[in-house]
Amino acid sequence: MVNVAVAGGTGGVGRTIIEVLDSSHHQGFTFSRKPAENQEQTPNQSFITADYTNIPNLVTTLETLEIHTVISTFAVKGDSLATSQANLIEAVKISKYTKRFIPSGFAISSLQTLPQPKDYFSALSTLQASNLEYAVFTNGIFLDYFAPPGCSILESYLKPNVFVIDIANRVAAIPGDGDVPVWPQQGEEGFRVVGHEISWNRFVRMGEDVLGSKFEVHYDSIEELKRFEIKELPGHQTLYAHFPKKAFQWFMSIFELFTADGNSCIKREGTLNELFPEIEPLTVRGMLEYWRDQ
Repeated sequence: MVNVAVAGGTGGVGRTIIEVLDSSHHQGFTFSRKPAENQEQTPNQSFITADYTNIPNLVTTLETLEIHTVISTFAVKGDSLATSQANLIEAVKISKYTKRFIPSGFAISSLQTLPQPKDYFSALSTLQASNLEYAVFTNGIFLDYFAPPGCSILESYLKPNVFVIDIANRVAAIPGDGDVPVWPQQGEEGFRVVGHEISWNRFVRMGEDVLGSKFEVHYDSIEELKRFEIKELPGHQTLYAHFPKKAFQWFMSIFELFTADGNSCIKREGTLNELFPEIEPLTVRGMLEYWRDQ
């Protein structure tokens, strides 16, 4: 048993990791900038208020709790990687108990059009130059975003999003020609996990087959995506209150381009799937069946 700190543990990805730790023999600690008085605490979980601007205080916290492993799940926005994660890494390097660090890589490492990847790669350089054990896990697209609202079987803490295929309204705006395989769940530095790999066109055909209704299909060309232009889907309207339309289309066009140019494909040989065949990731068809049966 080791003590594991999850930085950003109240967020979408972090909270899920904390819940998995809670069911394991390890002790999980949620590190949060603000006290989480309203969060439910379980016997194997503790909330710790962390000041990411104060490296000495972070070192004290890590050593007091005898934290062995730190998992960073900061959202890739603002100065979360440039300041919070960078300072946390420095504290981990000093802590006499902490041996492992997993940086926040829950975005695509090759998307260098975004401003944050320079901080992402800076963190990798710092870890490579340290004596710490580390691993990087990146992902393609979370299947959670395509789940039906309020799905009790597929519990998720990710914020709602509508990406390429608007299942509720049976409309799709597919990047490129739609035949490039997408959907890897991937880890770098020797750790790779693949979920369901499927093309957008096949996703739509599967949706029509499972749901028994036709989708209205549009295509965004590579040239349009490079101009940060995507077709607006009906489900996008409700997202603009928290993510303004212009910024949303700019952001999503970059990720859609990634799925259209072949960069999202990885090899299955040597993945963790082969080492742990008992773990069966949810498939697109399985998720679509939730829509059909709800």
